[in-house]
Amino acid sequence: MSLSVITVSGMTCEHCEKAVRAEISAIPGVSQVDVDVASGEVRILAEPALELTDLQAAVEEAGYQLAETR
Repeated sequence: MSLSVITVSGMTCEHCEKAVRAEISAIPGVSQVDVDVASGEVRILAEPALELTDLQAAVEEAGYQLAETR
């Protein structure tokens, strides 16, 4: 499993969390998505490792911006 940690800007509530989780979970290979609205941190477990472009597209589809990746 590969762990990706990203920061998403613009999330403020439970609805934001659900929207981001749903879009990222729809990426093939994703097995777990943990979203912390307060910090904007999103931790994703996937196999194989995710492409940054796929993560960015999912976050933007949810209506938010990818601020940082680690």
